Amino acid sequence: MLLEVIATTADEAVTAAVHGADRIELISAFDQGGLTPNETITVAVLEALKRLETADDVRASKKVPIHAMMRPHSKSFVYDKADLSTMIAQIKHMRQLGVHAFVLGTLLPNGTIDEESLQRLLEAADERPVTFHRAFDEAADQEEALRVLLRFPQIKWVLTSGGKRSVLDAVERISRLIELSNPYGLTIMAGSGLTVPSLPQFVQATGVQAVHLGSGVRTGGSINGEIDAKLVRQARTYLDQPAS
Repeated sequence: MLLEVIATTADEAVTAAVHGADRIELISAFDQGGLTPNETITVAVLEALKRLETADDVRASKKVPIHAMMRPHSKSFVYDKADLSTMIAQIKHMRQLGVHAFVLGTLLPNGTIDEESLQRLLEAADERPVTFHRAFDEAADQEEALRVLLRFPQIKWVLTSGGKRSVLDAVERISRLIELSNPYGLTIMAGSGLTVPSLPQFVQATGVQAVHLGSGVRTGGSINGEIDAKLVRQARTYLDQPAS
């Protein structure tokens, strides 16, 4: 069961990794839903997790990939030529820094996937895997959007709340998306509104195999809180329990 945790600093990334996260979604501007992280933070996170990977303490040693958000602004998921040029340049630079994968998404004004822009971003990412982020939740028709994304094998995950403010209110939709995507090897990753106590019931109800936690593993359930190691460990424990 995949556990992805949002981090904005090297300390947060290490805390999440040591206590059970399988990978880190690295962002800036948490209060805007996540924007592209800057180079200084990205390098610091990569270096910190590299040290963790080669730690002498076998118990702490762990390889945790960084999935970097590629989002130049929070105005919308509709990008003009200037936005696209910025994103392509950012992706290429992040590749040079050593980022393992990318998180991105593009829409047209009518709420359909902007396939032309998406293709250009995927080409910039080269062969690195991609998560299509919660732009998916603003798609006019999620099932149609999913069918479009299935045509892009480089997209390995879709992060979604099922179109709801909280994914906990979208159990049926998440289950349906999983049903549609499973035969093609595309993973639906549930996020937004998940808390650690809600995980066992949600996982059992949907059959989801990947979850994304942000404020759910932070003190006070706030984006301004620090990552709580105890909550990350508890989430890991819940996710590792065999299905009943």
